[in-house]
Amino acid sequence: MLLKEIKDIFHKELGEIYPKEEIDSFFYSCIEHYLKMERFILAIQPEIALTKDEEQPLFEALSELKSEKPLQYILGTAHFMDLELQVNENVLIPRPETEELVQWILDDCQVERPPAGRAGSRDFKLLDIGTGSGCIAIALAKQLTDADVYALDVSEGALTVARKNAETNEVDITFLHQDILNPELKFEPELIFDIIVSNPPYVRELEKDEIRKNVKDFEPDTALFVKDEDPLLFYKAIINFAEDHLSAMGNLYLEINQYLGAETKALFQAHNFSEIELRKDLFGNDRMLKATKK
Repeated sequence: MLLKEIKDIFHKELGEIYPKEEIDSFFYSCIEHYLKMERFILAIQPEIALTKDEEQPLFEALSELKSEKPLQYILGTAHFMDLELQVNENVLIPRPETEELVQWILDDCQVERPPAGRAGSRDFKLLDIGTGSGCIAIALAKQLTDADVYALDVSEGALTVARKNAETNEVDITFLHQDILNPELKFEPELIFDIIVSNPPYVRELEKDEIRKNVKDFEPDTALFVKDEDPLLFYKAIINFAEDHLSAMGNLYLEINQYLGAETKALFQAHNFSEIELRKDLFGNDRMLKATKK
């Protein structure tokens, strides 16, 4: 079959689900991944034909796309900043908003030039809570090469993915199988972090109807949703942990629910934090919060 005919089939089969531009992106990502063909191949070889063996993975991917399974899970890879990461249904697919959170941290580390014990020294320690694919921890470890980076997650399946991603991207991270909600969670008293970052679950059950099927049906519920009656559960747990394990003048960087910016900020104001700043994401939503421990 001609490659251009397969492209037409992608559009015919997926046209009622996705916009044209997204279908084009799916098709070209698939031929790059499975056939190692550049996106411009049809422009220079419009009559290129595929063998049955070459066609098979494209049609298998198409079948999964029709079920609205995310392309990243189909291909097994996702991009985050300048990283290529392995992903599967044990982890969330990294998102552009989270890239903004990481960039905020990197920008602050460049500007602040903190004293010994903070960024720029060998004693600088950073913790990513709920690491998932490891995207935050790995991106930071790549740039903050003198930092000791730690990452924890409650899911052993997620940690398996994160460890593999750290190895592939050649960074040294200490991974911990821990539950931040466990009231008995204890670290060594001397293990004090200068930065704690987290993208915890924050989507309320009442918001499920707003979530696209490709997210709701395939990405891990435990990494997405919280009960309506206690939507700030994870932020409370992070505050409790930070009271013992965040350095004085250390910073928390958090991704938050866009509808709960004021409530999340008020929570930190009621505790031992100052310089609390909300920041909007590229879509204009309250998405990030920074707080400094007094």
